[in-house]
Amino acid sequence: MCYAFDLPAVYMELDRWKVFSLLSPALRQKVRLACVFGTHGNEALLVTIDDEVFALGSNAHGCLGLGNNQQGTLFPQCVEQLCGKGIQSFTYGSGPHVLALTERGEVYSWGQNVYCELGHGASTPGLLPTMIGGFLSTLTVVEVACGNHHSIALTDCGQVFGWGENNCGQVGSGTTSNQCTPVRVTHSLLSRKVVSVACGQVSTHALLENGEVCSWGYNGNGQLGLGNSVVNQLVPAFVQGLSGVVITKLMCGLVHCLALTDEGELYGWGANSMGQLGTGHKTNSVTPIKVATNIGRVVDIAAHHYNNISAARTQHKVYMWGQCQGLTITTPVETPFTTLHEVFACFADVEVTYKPIQLEKKSSQSVADSLRLAFDDQNTSDLTISVGGKNIHVHKSILKIRCEYFRNMFKDHWPEDKKSILELKQFSYPVIKAFLQFLYTDELVIAPECALELLDLANAYCERQLKELCEQILKHGVNVENVATLYSTAITHQSEDLRKFCFNFILNHMTAVSQTAAFSSLDEHTFRELIVKAGEAGVFKT
Repeated sequence: MCYAFDLPAVYMELDRWKVFSLLSPALRQKVRLACVFGTHGNEALLVTIDDEVFALGSNAHGCLGLGNNQQGTLFPQCVEQLCGKGIQSFTYGSGPHVLALTERGEVYSWGQNVYCELGHGASTPGLLPTMIGGFLSTLTVVEVACGNHHSIALTDCGQVFGWGENNCGQVGSGTTSNQCTPVRVTHSLLSRKVVSVACGQVSTHALLENGEVCSWGYNGNGQLGLGNSVVNQLVPAFVQGLSGVVITKLMCGLVHCLALTDEGELYGWGANSMGQLGTGHKTNSVTPIKVATNIGRVVDIAAHHYNNISAARTQHKVYMWGQCQGLTITTPVETPFTTLHEVFACFADVEVTYKPIQLEKKSSQSVADSLRLAFDDQNTSDLTISVGGKNIHVHKSILKIRCEYFRNMFKDHWPEDKKSILELKQFSYPVIKAFLQFLYTDELVIAPECALELLDLANAYCERQLKELCEQILKHGVNVENVATLYSTAITHQSEDLRKFCFNFILNHMTAVSQTAAFSSLDEHTFRELIVKAGEAGVFKT
C-alpha cells in the first residue's frame, strides 16, 4: 500500500451539498471558504477569493445576516458587513446563531439571541453581523466554537472565553447564570495554555498544549468523560480517563466526544444510543474508551453537535458510524469517500459541515492534466531513465524546468545531455519513480517503507517541497519503536519540523521510547543532546 500526498491545500467540490446546487459557475469558481448549517442543512455562507461574503438558504432567525428574519433565498445574497474583513472561519449554534472569525482575530456574531449567545450584552436578536466588542475585541481570537445557545472563543495566548446560555455551566463561569458578554474561563485553565476548543450541545471541551483535556457543562450522558453522568460541571475539570495519552485533536457530537492521540488511536465517550462511539453496542460510556481499533492508524476525525454521526480518516480510507441517514451503525463502516466532509454531506441526518470547507481552485488551463498524462509516456518522451533494469519514460525539458539537479545535469558541456537513456544507481526504482512523478504532478505516491530513502533523495537534490511531503508521511508513521531513528534522521537531514515533532513525541512517551532498540542505537552526540533537551523540558523533574 502506498501513501498518496498532494500539496497541503484541500480541494473539494461543492456538488455534494444540495444547498449549493444553484450556484452559478462563475461564483463557484471563486469560492475559497464555505459552510452549511441550519436545522435542515439548508443555510449556507460563502467567502470568495475577492473577500466577498454571500449567504443563501432559509434564513431562520436571521442567520443569513442579511438584515431580516423572514425572507430566505435560493440564490446568494451579499453580506455587506463581512465583505473585506478577511473571514477565516465560521461556527454555528443549533439555537441558531452564527459566529465569524476574521484574519485579525475579530469575532462577529448574529442570529438568535434569547440567551445572549451573541455576546453583545443584551438579548436583542442580531439580524446583521456585528463585531463583539468589550474586552474580547482587545485580544486576538484564533478559534471559535458554538453549542446550542452558548459560544466559546480561544485567543492566541491560549485563554478561553465563554458567553450565552449557562444553565448547566457550559460557559464555564462557575455559576448557572447566563453570561451576556464574554467572560474568561479560569479555574483549572488559569495557568494553562489551551490550543483548541470544541462544543457539544450544552457542553464544552478544551485541549491543552500538553495533550490533556478539560471539560465542563451538561453531563447527563457522561459526555464530559469525568466518570459519572449525574453531576453538571460548572468549571473546567480534567478528563482523568485520558491520563497517559497525548491528545492532538478533539471533536464533539451532539452528546458524545471523540479524541485522537498522537499515536493515531481514537477514544470516545458520552452517549451511544445511536452507535456514535463505534463500540459495536449502544451502551453509553462515562469515561473515555478506545474505539475503532480495527481500522488502523487514524489521522483525522470529525463530529458536530448537530448530529450523532462520527467519522474518521486513515491514510487510505474514510470511515463513518453512528446515526447515518436514520440507520444506527455501531461499528466503523468503510466508505468510498476521500474526505470527511463527504460523510456529513451524504449521510448525516442534518447535512451540515462539521467545519468550514477550505477550497482551492484548480487552474482553468489544461497544463496540469497534460503533464500528468505525459509522465511515463513512451510515445512522447525524449529520455528514458533506467533504474535497476526498469525504465521510466520522461521529458528532458520538464525535468530541467522542475528540478535544479536535472537542470545542472543537462547542460551542453555535460555528456548526460546527449544521452537518450540515463542510468541512475544512487536510489531504488520506487523512490526514483515517485520523485519523477512528483515533478510531473505535484503529488507524492510512495510506500511508507520508502519514505526515508525518498527523504535522502530530497535532501541530496535540494527539493524542499518534496522534503516537506516526506516529513508528513514520516510523521504519520511515528511510533514508540521508530521515533528515535526518525529523530536522528531529522537531525541528519536538517528537517527541523520533523525533529521537533519527534522530540515532542519522545517527551510524551519517554519511558517507553527509552527501552527501545532504536533509542539504544543513537550515536553518542545525538543521545547526549536529546537527554539535555529533555531535561530542559522538565521530563526528569520529580
